[in-house]
Amino acid sequence: MKKILNNPENVVREMLIGFSSAYPQYIRMVLEHQAIIRKDSPVKNKVALISGGGSGHEPSHSGFVGYGMLDGACAGAVFTSPTADDIAAVMRLIDSGQGIFQIIKNYSGDVMNFEMAAEILRDEGHKVEAVLVNDDVAVEDSLYTSGRRGVAGTIFVHKIAGAAAQAGLNLGQIKDIAEKVKDNVRSMGFALTPCTVPQVGRPTFSLDELEMEIGIGIHGEPGTQRRKLMTSDLIVDTLLEQILPDLPFQGGDEVAVLVNGMGGTPLMELMILHKRVTEILKQEKITLYKSWVGNFMTSLEMAGGSVTLLKLNEEMKGYLDSPARTPSWPTY
Repeated sequence: MKKILNNPENVVREMLIGFSSAYPQYIRMVLEHQAIIRKDSPVKNKVALISGGGSGHEPSHSGFVGYGMLDGACAGAVFTSPTADDIAAVMRLIDSGQGIFQIIKNYSGDVMNFEMAAEILRDEGHKVEAVLVNDDVAVEDSLYTSGRRGVAGTIFVHKIAGAAAQAGLNLGQIKDIAEKVKDNVRSMGFALTPCTVPQVGRPTFSLDELEMEIGIGIHGEPGTQRRKLMTSDLIVDTLLEQILPDLPFQGGDEVAVLVNGMGGTPLMELMILHKRVTEILKQEKITLYKSWVGNFMTSLEMAGGSVTLLKLNEEMKGYLDSPARTPSWPTY
């Protein structure tokens, strides 16, 4: 195993210091609670948004803290939920009195600890609502979840709910729009290689040179199917064969697309995946509104990626187009 580290036990702490020192115009660090918050938190007269989860998914979640997206992001150990006490402490820091909205990926540890933190804050008199993102079409249940997993589609919830909060919507209205996004977003991923958790020092699973996994999550786990290595076009065809009928997406729909890298895939290869996505959408008479291609929700250095489709309405399009100033959201 080769990794650019000092001490494997300090990876999260040193990563957060690096994030905050690289982007002080957007964020500040709360190191005692392993978190990043908006530089100007708490923001007056605005509902505060918080997300988070295990580290190893960078730029999620710290990279999406800032104007127009998240107010805070809590980082657990690699692939491990942050604690309820840390989440609660960060919620107190970002609440301006308008309430706090949690964006939770459907993984058992995240669900349990964010819900515990919400109860702690409600007992103290804070207003708290949440959305549970479960966009992965690959599995109904897994080692990590009851129900579908929350994966890269969470980024669209961050963006749209964040823009709604920035626009001044109240807590109930933000929950409504976040639920609409959650209900209309679907994802599925694949891997060409496993990844290695720094503290463990060995790959999370093994693959032969000409094998790949279809239907992976984001915690280094293998997929639902092991296949012989496929061409880029066939990979996209395989993913969309499950994504498109699930909602379903159909002719006349307008969608946003996220082609997400898992950390170790060159942008060249992600763009080739996107080429095929656009071809399939055209064949299905589905209109592509806007795309994002790159690393958004990763799994350390895993080679692979995922495809996410979001069925849009006019409200969602407006919030997608609203400006956001964070370390990792594209500014185009």
